[in-house]
Amino acid sequence: MEFEKSELPPYTVADTPQWRRRRPGLLRRSRAVKFVALACLGFIVYAQWTQLTPSSTSKRAPTSLSIERLEADLRTCSKLRTKPTDPIGLGRERNARYIDGHKPTLIKNATVWVGEAVEGTSAEDSWAGKGFEWINADVYLEYGLIKQVSKDLDLSSVSSDYLVYDAKGRQLTSGIIDMHSHAGVGSLPELVGNQDVNEMSSDTTPYVRSIDGLSPLDHQIQVIKSGGVTTSLILPGSGNNIGGEAYVIKHAVGKPDGREEISASDMLADPDRTWRYMKMACGENAKRIYGKVGEHGPVSRLGESYEFRHAFETAATLVREQNDWCDTAETSGVRHMDSYLPQDLKWESLGAVLRGQVHVNTHCYTVPDLEAFVDHTNEFKFPVRAFHHAHQTYLVPEILKRAWGGAPASALFADNMWYKAEAYIGSEFAGKTLWENGLTPIYVSDNPVLNAQHVVFEAAKSFGYGLPYHAALASVTTAPAERLGLGERLGKIKPGFDADVVVWDSDPMSVGATPVQVWIDGTAQYEDPVELRKPLSGPIATDKSIKSVPEEPITAPNVVFTGITTSFLSNDLSSLDDSGANFTVVISNGKISCIGTCVREFEAAAKSGTSVINLNNGHVTPSFVAFGSLLGLNAIDAERVTDNGASTEHFSRGVDGLRLDTKKLHYAHKYGVTRAISAPKFTGKMTHFGTSVGFNTGALHSLEEGAVFADDVAVHYTLDDASKSGVGSISAALGQLRQKLLKAVEAEREGENVADEYNEVAFLRKVVAGHIPLALTVHDADGIADALKLKSTVEEASNSTLTVVIIGGAESHLIADELAAAKVGVVLAPLQSYRVTWDQRRALTGAPLTNGTAIDKLVDAGVLTAIGIEEDSLVSNMGLLAGIAYKNSGKRLSQKEALDLVGGNVYKMLGLKGAEQMGDFVVFEGSPLEVGGRVRAVGRGKGQVSLFV
Repeated sequence: MEFEKSELPPYTVADTPQWRRRRPGLLRRSRAVKFVALACLGFIVYAQWTQLTPSSTSKRAPTSLSIERLEADLRTCSKLRTKPTDPIGLGRERNARYIDGHKPTLIKNATVWVGEAVEGTSAEDSWAGKGFEWINADVYLEYGLIKQVSKDLDLSSVSSDYLVYDAKGRQLTSGIIDMHSHAGVGSLPELVGNQDVNEMSSDTTPYVRSIDGLSPLDHQIQVIKSGGVTTSLILPGSGNNIGGEAYVIKHAVGKPDGREEISASDMLADPDRTWRYMKMACGENAKRIYGKVGEHGPVSRLGESYEFRHAFETAATLVREQNDWCDTAETSGVRHMDSYLPQDLKWESLGAVLRGQVHVNTHCYTVPDLEAFVDHTNEFKFPVRAFHHAHQTYLVPEILKRAWGGAPASALFADNMWYKAEAYIGSEFAGKTLWENGLTPIYVSDNPVLNAQHVVFEAAKSFGYGLPYHAALASVTTAPAERLGLGERLGKIKPGFDADVVVWDSDPMSVGATPVQVWIDGTAQYEDPVELRKPLSGPIATDKSIKSVPEEPITAPNVVFTGITTSFLSNDLSSLDDSGANFTVVISNGKISCIGTCVREFEAAAKSGTSVINLNNGHVTPSFVAFGSLLGLNAIDAERVTDNGASTEHFSRGVDGLRLDTKKLHYAHKYGVTRAISAPKFTGKMTHFGTSVGFNTGALHSLEEGAVFADDVAVHYTLDDASKSGVGSISAALGQLRQKLLKAVEAEREGENVADEYNEVAFLRKVVAGHIPLALTVHDADGIADALKLKSTVEEASNSTLTVVIIGGAESHLIADELAAAKVGVVLAPLQSYRVTWDQRRALTGAPLTNGTAIDKLVDAGVLTAIGIEEDSLVSNMGLLAGIAYKNSGKRLSQKEALDLVGGNVYKMLGLKGAEQMGDFVVFEGSPLEVGGRVRAVGRGKGQVSLFV
């Protein structure tokens, strides 16, 4: 009901109705009442004030609460209000991790990377790389610290019983730091019983701690250290929006590594626990794992932002309540408090985040993820040390700079992309772009996603993609140390820093760089390390005359390249000699028409106006081939609609599921992989079932001329752990395949008519007749032995020779002689196994732990060997993988033989024409086997050549 205007109360005395006006007597009584009321109010105020003054506290009854606990709570107030500062390095007499009895060490004759610019270099010049250099020096380690770094050390006052290590001029750096690892909580080989990466009971679990699941006995900790990694940030996984606390560890475990006991806490890089660390994650994972419509969220990024804000607000409320309690207790004294300090274990660590006591590391890929989280930092006033994975950070440097407390670093992979929608947009040049915008790139492993043993290779590749040398090496040393709040102790070779040191057999930014010795806290980690035979070479230099690779090519039918120093082609066109002179490559109608001096061809091309491109150290090689991957059958690994799919029941042909013109294939072509051979999946990645198709990575569709060079290359089956998904056991899977093959033998012998030439039976008849290879995916030595016995059984029954190829082969070194005798080829995928699964547990991880890897043993035994790729993103690395095999082979491989591992050997073991025979080639500026080699032209015999100039 609305009031009429006449019913509203009046605003002036003149408007007051007659009945409301007071008589004089009433007015006097009213004043008396007001006086009494005011007096009462004053008394109440006085009484309240006296209760709060110190003089009145003694009159209150003592609290009934525990004085001891209240006093402990008051002491906690001081801790709550204390923000840590980075612990000092210089000024310590000994490292807190030092154990008495360990002798000092003098590392003589080293080429040392200090990790910072020379004194006096401005911050601007230092960022640009000025003042950084390798120096010749000796390094003295004592009490777990670097004590002296100088060419002429003063050792007059040191103990006379120090150990001496002669670096022989080799390069020495600080220990590598991996800022994103799950080693110890995601132990390898992967078993259900030892996986403690994610606490999946809730989306928001700031209260859990990775150290509570960290297993020091995870062998991967030792494997990682063998790659020069001395320190790792062990994070909870990314399944939760807020995953819990992380811990920085050193990779020294127990007495063999110089420690007193096998203990997770004994591995802490900072025993004083100066800083705390928190893992958070935004994007696909949490909404996929936790979202359930109608029950609980988040089911979208919108919901995730609420979950974050709700958690931060809950923690902020706790912080405010604690501050209020502490203020009151400090003013009144704890003996008169009527409650204890508000505490909640669930929110304590997140409260510490808001107090600036915890370094936050957040898994965020995309622009909306990044921008939303930057907003959260400003709303709740906390900094982020690094965004992890961070594929799209290079697109939004200004958004990152808006983060509260300063721009986060980007903890990246060099080129691992396309495995889910979040990772679809990315760039191998991201690190370079971030650095050019004044932001810090850091390279990480996300072990076991990538093998942390080789995290330095991620940094090396970033150098190859254009990140300056000093920034690339800093990305796995000084940059992560600073972001961990340990920049005065880790990441540099300076007095006062922890004695975590690596001596390398080659430049750490080069292909295949391997430690020859590692020290943690001044203690050598290897008594008798395996050292690869490599010639001593100095630090590599950046060739600034070589430009980066453009994102997109231009095409032309004709082009001339000069400055060619090396050709790996074997056809009659090559006329190179050993004179050391540079030569010319003439390309006409998309094909190489001349390699050598090519005087007449060069003159004719010049007259016709053909472009002439001058190269610095040009190389020509056959193109690469990718075998066993999902190329052509998948665009985004985790997206069902972009994938051909998996089947454990229905035998199918890869050619029927081929989908071309994807980003993966564009990258493959861009990096010299002109051909791929892919088979349908059995259960998932790196499992196979059906026939593989050979196709051209540069084709637009399967009907394009030359798009498919082989409809059915090989018949594929999977005999590893995944085979249980089909029939329940590995033995049943093997028995079923044997039965199928023997039935095919019988059908072939009886000459039965083939009703359907594309079904499984028809293809198996071709296998047993020796017309098409049988490719078996298997890693363990016993599984490979079973494959060899199967081959023998079928050959005996069919009186023909089967062509068998093993894909995977992590343990193939254990049965190398038998493989050679049976003439069975092996496609290693990955090239360097790190024992991810149970059936890879006996893999050789390489120096300094093991004498060689599988490829060395296979080559020595005479097994035809090739390199496959277990991740599609490795299409940009195939030359480098061949380079690793070459550099670490102890001269058992020539450069040409190494390149055959990613080309000619694949075609040979499958009985196909090679890329060179089909007219495919790649022109590089720089070596294709080394970091920094860049593709300048890709030809595929189609009348046009793709130019990246």
